[in-house]
Amino acid sequence: MSQKGVTIWFTGLPSSGKSTIARVLERRFRQAGLKVELLDGDVVRTNLSKGLGFSKEDRDANIKRIGFVCHLLTRNDVIAIAAAISPYREVRDYNRRLIGNFVEVYVKCSIDECEKRDVKGLFKKARAGEITGFTGVDDPYEEPLHPEVVCDTEKESADQSAEKVIRKLEELGYLSEASSHSSF
Repeated sequence: MSQKGVTIWFTGLPSSGKSTIARVLERRFRQAGLKVELLDGDVVRTNLSKGLGFSKEDRDANIKRIGFVCHLLTRNDVIAIAAAISPYREVRDYNRRLIGNFVEVYVKCSIDECEKRDVKGLFKKARAGEITGFTGVDDPYEEPLHPEVVCDTEKESADQSAEKVIRKLEELGYLSEASSHSSF
């Protein structure tokens, strides 16, 4: 079984399902014996980007840091999975250029559904004015214009979404034909 280094970049509104799908993929890849690392936005913020706030400049710096780590992993034939809101197209495109082997996955979900799923209560706090600059409320989210994969988490399960991503990786040649599809 062989693999090529690639970054799978999950982007979408808060609570859209990015981390959930990313964890399903990570588990499947590990079970298949592939080299994989997951960089989850919340985990990165507490470790790699501690001290950064939520201004546009700080968000851009955070996403570029994740992109740089993904670049290092990808060039060493690791599957890097990034799950971060990454609300601005310009910085996602910057990372695409830096990394090269880059598959953008748009985790599509309505704002209403994201608010229903919000276990941390952040949307509620943002609507009450307790949090400012919250993506989808008073800060924009710029949807990808040409993502390689769209996962509509209101219509498909995390497993179905992960399956779509795996099929795209096979189609693009990042996962070899030798790796049997059933091993995922």
